[in-house]
Amino acid sequence: MTRLVVVGQGYVGLPLAMRAVQAGHDVTGLDTSIDRVKRLSAGDSFVEDVPDTELLAALASGRYRVTDSPSACDGFDVAVVAVPTPLRDSAPDLGYVEQAARTLAPFVTRDCLVVLESTTYPGTTEAVVVPLLEAGSGLTAGWDFAVGYSPERIDPGNAEWTLTTTPKIVSGIDPASLARTEKFYGALVERTVPVSSTRSAELAKLLENTFRHVNIALVNELAMVAADLGVDVWEAIDAASTKPFGFMRFTPGPGVGGHCLPIDPSYLSWTVRQRLGRSFRFVELANDINDHMPDYVLSRLMHGLNRQGRAMSRSRVLVLGLAYKRNSGDAREAPAAALIDLLVREGAEVAVVDPHVVEELPLPATVRRVALSQAELAAADAVVLVTDHEAFDYELVAEHAGYVLDTRNRMRGPRVEQL
Repeated sequence: MTRLVVVGQGYVGLPLAMRAVQAGHDVTGLDTSIDRVKRLSAGDSFVEDVPDTELLAALASGRYRVTDSPSACDGFDVAVVAVPTPLRDSAPDLGYVEQAARTLAPFVTRDCLVVLESTTYPGTTEAVVVPLLEAGSGLTAGWDFAVGYSPERIDPGNAEWTLTTTPKIVSGIDPASLARTEKFYGALVERTVPVSSTRSAELAKLLENTFRHVNIALVNELAMVAADLGVDVWEAIDAASTKPFGFMRFTPGPGVGGHCLPIDPSYLSWTVRQRLGRSFRFVELANDINDHMPDYVLSRLMHGLNRQGRAMSRSRVLVLGLAYKRNSGDAREAPAAALIDLLVREGAEVAVVDPHVVEELPLPATVRRVALSQAELAAADAVVLVTDHEAFDYELVAEHAGYVLDTRNRMRGPRVEQL
């Protein structure tokens, strides 16, 4: 039985820990958040892809425990690092990765395997993680122990492409490390995709998200242009999507969110600027467009209210959705937060509905969390759909709201306006 430590029990680490328990491993989930540790220990999951029943079963098996104590890492065979890699002042912040490596280092032994899953710039595994592991263990990576990189590909709420069914890119700092990494993940997923170096795997992850980021920016700008031209951009996208080759469907929205799209392309852009001394123009242009979509949504709301003879400063706005994607409770970097701040600054009275986001968020003090109801819809001067959760009653919204700005193309009606 493999003794596995998963550092970080969030949207990436917790599903991995559960899958490893199912595969027969003895798993320790390590997290620095005491509140998260207490919650998970009680069988209360905050990740939609991990129901409470699955978490409770893992705890009951005796092969899953969650803790904030580094000493629980002692004796591990495999350790996986799945911690955040945020931006700080537009630069990569690898503080969580570095701390995880320092935490694991004293417990590194000969023949163990350490794998980084966190999204990061090319060279991180070799230049950041390996030196910290070697310094803290007194051992040599690639000779005494193995080190790999396997980027996470978690898509919260996706029932078709899960951790198990999504192909898993695997890499190592040397051939032996690659073989160890591939063997480990081969028992957890249906297909592994080995690549020649950790740098290639790190770049592949950034490429995946940069591709999405750039194409979303394209259709976001197209939506703004189409509105000025008086053309239905959604109909144009539907028509273009019938082409069986040479086209991939992307749709506009109020901005991008989650850990990946607002952050990962900037890691790539930062790397190009730091190492090559030039800009990555596609990424920087995409950042500019996507970052300003909440401003565009605000301007469309203002115009809609002005047509009714109302000023934003004297209006009640009901925002539907706080999460960054449908049917998810993940509100990290969600565009709704930026839009709400803009609305409050303009003097609007704001209420928010999101049955999936249960955690307390740093919203302005005047913003109310409410349930979707006929009364709330009738009281609002404008309703803006930001996140198209299936839980929303769209017929109720279209029937009782006086004015709706639909940024997700989910509704039709005489009082509904599409982005």
